[in-house]
Amino acid sequence: MERLGLNRSGYFGERIDIDPTLEACAAAARRNGWQVGSFPAGALGLMALHRPAPAGSASAPRVYLSTGMHGDEPAGPLAARRLLEEDRWPAAEIWLLPCLNPDGIRANTRENAGGIDINRDYRHLRSQEARGHVEWLGRQPRFDLTLLLHEDWESHGFYCYELNPDRRPSLAEVMIEEVRPVCPIDGSETIDGRPSRHPGILRPEEWPDFDPAARAEWPEALWLGMNQTRLNYTLESPSDWPLAVRVEALVRTVRAAMERCCADAVR
Repeated sequence: MERLGLNRSGYFGERIDIDPTLEACAAAARRNGWQVGSFPAGALGLMALHRPAPAGSASAPRVYLSTGMHGDEPAGPLAARRLLEEDRWPAAEIWLLPCLNPDGIRANTRENAGGIDINRDYRHLRSQEARGHVEWLGRQPRFDLTLLLHEDWESHGFYCYELNPDRRPSLAEVMIEEVRPVCPIDGSETIDGRPSRHPGILRPEEWPDFDPAARAEWPEALWLGMNQTRLNYTLESPSDWPLAVRVEALVRTVRAAMERCCADAVR
């Protein structure tokens, strides 16, 4: 499998029409018994989907998924649509946000319509999207697992970033092995400026691996790790490969992580 070689100083690959994608997400969610809502109040109206825990599943883990944070990363919303339409979920209670930046997707820009990178705005909350998101998260319970679906136009393959301060059993290796048959794994010694001690896996030595108070910009993962979860994975598909490959990689990763999380919960 060869990379496309389309990305030069940015993402120049395949694009998607986000509006029918979100309509399909909502239709599949309703068809399969999910609750369909939105946040914040007003015209922005970001979609929020909730699947209650299956009946009789008192120990069902709480799992949160988000995607569509950056408008030049189209595989995530398509993976969310496919997961919802195929409806092959383990026994978990699930919260799914299928697109946090629809304006960015429409414009094929990393930032929102106001030029703000939402994924650097979870400390100062300048954007309506981040403010509404944090307000919405404040109404939810703590999550056992959070999965953030992203893409990286510079990467040499799939990788994930793990925040696991309590050193719980890692899901990273399971996800990487599930992706390996369908998508290259980034085996670089340094990925996104951080050392990789296992192909495709980034782990900080300590939690956090920097002083949050000294960091001017917070991503969603850091906010979640400080407030809402103790096990977070940012999943990065390599966006210089065909879109179908990247969607498959994200779908496989989500399923592998959730299935292992649910299996661990009943042991």
